Amino acid sequence: MSGGSDSTASIKDLIQFLARTLVDQPDAVEVDEVDEGDTTVYELIVAKEDLGKVIGKQGRTARALRTVLSAATTKSRKRAVLEILE
Repeated sequence: MSGGSDSTASIKDLIQFLARTLVDQPDAVEVDEVDEGDTTVYELIVAKEDLGKVIGKQGRTARALRTVLSAATTKSRKRAVLEILE
């Protein structure tokens, strides 16, 4: 039952949920998953007006999102990277 696609789907859902709670335009939030061998890159796309809210002051919010992502992927032993795109 612990299939790889289920865990990556739930990680993607987690990132999407967290981002949607932070922004003013939750419908504009998109998370794309790019598999690069032993690393999975999650690309977070938000509306331009909400970019600052996702990054936060001095990058604190972005750092917190990356910390949650790191903790959530620890069991899978696969490296995960969060990129915030404009």
